[in-house]
Parts: sequence; structure tokens; C-alpha cells
Amino acid sequence: MAHTTIYVGCTVPQLLKGASRIFPSHSALGVLRHSAFYYCTVNGTMKSKRKMDHLERTANNFRQEVITQAKVCGITNESETVKRLRLAIANKDFTFKAGQWVDFFIPGVSVVGGFSICSSPGLLEREGILELAVKHTVHPPAHWIHTECTLDSEVALRVGADLHGYQEGKGNGHKLGTVKLYYSAKNTSELLFKKNILGLMNTFPGKITCCFHVTQQRSQICKELQPHVTEGRISEKDLEKHVSNNTSWYICGPPPMIESISKLLSNIGVPGNRVFFEKWW
Repeated sequence: MAHTTIYVGCTVPQLLKGASRIFPSHSALGVLRHSAFYYCTVNGTMKSKRKMDHLERTANNFRQEVITQAKVCGITNESETVKRLRLAIANKDFTFKAGQWVDFFIPGVSVVGGFSICSSPGLLEREGILELAVKHTVHPPAHWIHTECTLDSEVALRVGADLHGYQEGKGNGHKLGTVKLYYSAKNTSELLFKKNILGLMNTFPGKITCCFHVTQQRSQICKELQPHVTEGRISEKDLEKHVSNNTSWYICGPPPMIESISKLLSNIGVPGNRVFFEKWW
């Protein structure tokens, strides 16, 4: 039976001081693991006094054992507020699956970041490259990326949130389904990776489609995007046409947006076990 997938989204101590070039020693990584554990446990006593940070929120999530070194090999502006970071990974044992995130350790920054991986596992296999898209905020890791990070800056990564429940549909009559993406941002300049998305739509016509939503567009929308852009927020009317027993719903965005869309889906009859999201930031 063919399956439909709907994605709804909008616009993720001086641990390594003294480590040698690109953290090659086991002792440096040992300090990193100990410091991360200390941060999760000891600082957990402060939960009632301040907003929880990334390591505290994800303390119960699965993580790989490997903490690996990485070097910044590319920085580009995806929009006025988002930078794409290209990281060269030296460790051949470092792997991830689509949809996972990384703990992001920065020398000299006491707070550990958590960012979703925006590149494919295939890029890592082919070129040893991993990419992150990071929005500018006052959160120390994001602020560092936007104000201090340069080419050849050195960081460390650890993959988290592996999904174990996936089973391939071999021999069970499963057929390739369709994907519909509803993507909302303030304006078209904040629609990250829009060219990539349009490329996928052209490569897989009828299988992958996208409706971009903009809420504060002030300039004219380019001709290439016009057929795919709706002004205004994602609404119940947009989503109710896709409700069926064979549709899965994936939501990505800030917590208030996730809660709003989850409630909307409940109102139009989508069972809770068909809705998937993470609120780990």
C-alpha cells in the first residue's frame, strides 16, 4: 500500500583546552566526555532556576559513543539569519542517519550546542563532509558560529537521537509513497534550501511536492517560486485534504509552532500515533 508523508516545518567549560591539533589524543576526548557528563548531572540542580540547556533536555536520549573531531571547511550565508557550516570529518567511523542531530562542542565555550544535520549521509560517505544550518541567536554556540567561527576552526561532534524502530518494507507489498512539504518562514529569503527543494520536485514529479508559506513578505516573489508560495500561515484548510489512514505527519520547528500544529492535526482527526516531532532544544 502506498504511503503518504507530510512534513510541516518552519525556521537549531573550556572543554578542549590543551588538546593537540584537532583533538587527536584519547585524553582530550576523555576530558570532553567527562565535562559533558558533569554538565548534565551537576548543573541539573539548576533546572528550577533557569531554562534547561541542550544536554539537560536530551539527557535521556540515545547517543553514539564516538566523539569525533571536525574542522570548519566552509561557511555560507543561507539567509540574513542562518549560516550553513561545512565540517570536514576525519574519523572514518563517524556515521549518522538522516534526521539526526549532533552535540556541538566548542573549545573555550562552556555551553554545548545541539544542531540538526542538514546534509545527507551520502555526502559524508563520498566527501567526508557534514553540514549544519544554524540560526543566529544569543545562545552561546549559535552566537559563536555567527560571530567567531572561521575557516579551520576546530570543534568536536557527537551524534544523538538515532531512530531504532525503522523497518524496511521488503517483501511486504510496500510501494513508494509521496511526500508533501509545508514550509513556513517570514519571507522567501528565509526559506532555506529552497533551490534544493525545487530540484527534488523536478527530479521526482508527483512524488515530492512543496508549498512554501510566507507571513511577512515585503518584496516581489520571484517567478520560479511564485507557483509554490502562499502568503499566510499554514492552516487547517491546507492540511485537512491530506488526512488518511496511510499518512504520517512530521513536524519541525520551535516548540510553540509544534504545539499549535499538533493541536490543529488533532482537530482534523489525525491520530496522535501518526504525528512525529522532537522538542529537544
